[in-house]
Amino acid sequence: MSLARDQPRTGTTIVACEYDGGVVLGADTRVSTGVYVSNRASDKMMALSECAIMCRSGSAADTEALGGFVRRVVEEREVEHGEPADVKTVATIATKIAYQNKGMNQGRGLSAYTIVGGWDKRNGPQVYASTAGGNMVKERWTTDGSGSTYIWGFLDDGWREGMTREECEAFVARAIALAMSVDGSSGGCIRLNTVDKSGITRTFIQGNDIPPVLGELPQVRGRPEIARHGHQGASGGMIL
Repeated sequence: MSLARDQPRTGTTIVACEYDGGVVLGADTRVSTGVYVSNRASDKMMALSECAIMCRSGSAADTEALGGFVRRVVEEREVEHGEPADVKTVATIATKIAYQNKGMNQGRGLSAYTIVGGWDKRNGPQVYASTAGGNMVKERWTTDGSGSTYIWGFLDDGWREGMTREECEAFVARAIALAMSVDGSSGGCIRLNTVDKSGITRTFIQGNDIPPVLGELPQVRGRPEIARHGHQGASGGMIL
């Protein structure tokens, strides 16, 4: 495995769903470099404004750079206009930057597949899915990443209009847990961001607190000295 060629990628599961009064966005926390798990507690969601969150899937470097540029443009716009940017404007800025960089990475464009969701007083809860090529689609719920393949049916069957906040948070967490149980590129913990008129609320679910959903073995805490320091694997690398 060449670490120079295998860049860190958020082979991942990201989900966003509207509920009655807001939006819940969720993601797993595993980041991989080829077959090596380079981060098991990453935060794949970032606040682009006071009312909008972006879920990131694709190249870790590309998506972090995209999020940083979007946040800067949004802040400049808010200063210029004297009011907070609405969610659609934030999503449009992200999509436009992705479209303008289609020639990057030897013509492959940015490896950045994103979901922007949030709440504003003009349009209420909103979810927008954006591709690396610069396409943006408004959805009531959506998912992306390598783990999304396994949960489209679950989300399509289970989502319903008028869900409460608690129901939606449990639904998103359940969907991510299902994806983590079958997708080797998704794992670690679960992070949720709930956005409503009161602002952004973050929730963190540790891996040990995620119940088995498809018969997989439960996570077992190691001996204290191993859990704290890790141990050396057969290849000589450190395994946490």
